[in-house]
Amino acid sequence: MDTREALGSWIDGPKAAAEKMGADFGFRGERLGLPREGSGSIAGPGRRLGALVVDSWLVALISFGLIAKGSSAGTANMWTTPLLFTVIVLMLATTGTTVGKRLFGLRVVRLDGGRATIPQVLLRTVLLFLVVPALVWDRDTRGLHDKAVGTVEVRI
Repeated sequence: MDTREALGSWIDGPKAAAEKMGADFGFRGERLGLPREGSGSIAGPGRRLGALVVDSWLVALISFGLIAKGSSAGTANMWTTPLLFTVIVLMLATTGTTVGKRLFGLRVVRLDGGRATIPQVLLRTVLLFLVVPALVWDRDTRGLHDKAVGTVEVRI
């Protein structure tokens, strides 16, 4: 066997090389007891990012239109981040989803399937706003912000 295959190429990465050698990592969410596809399966990163973009855009519109009343983009920008934080916390704590997540068919739940508690939602959102924990994933594509509080973002 060629040693380049054993190490994996820099394009494919080590996971692809291990799979070529016969390793079975299963599907996303299998270790958590979640289904492979459909309702209750782990949401993909594209959907999660899209939902965050929609939520951010909507909050920016609210900041500019209602709070700053069109007077200054600087004033609106100053309010966007704290307002986004508040909206995410309130929406996740009460409904388990935000407007963006709902449009993309997502919700945040505890690992046992129940609604996340207020402390879980608060800590998850703080870690999300620190950005780095949300960018570090495990093989299920769960970010550190979700792992730290015992939640997972699933499809509705």
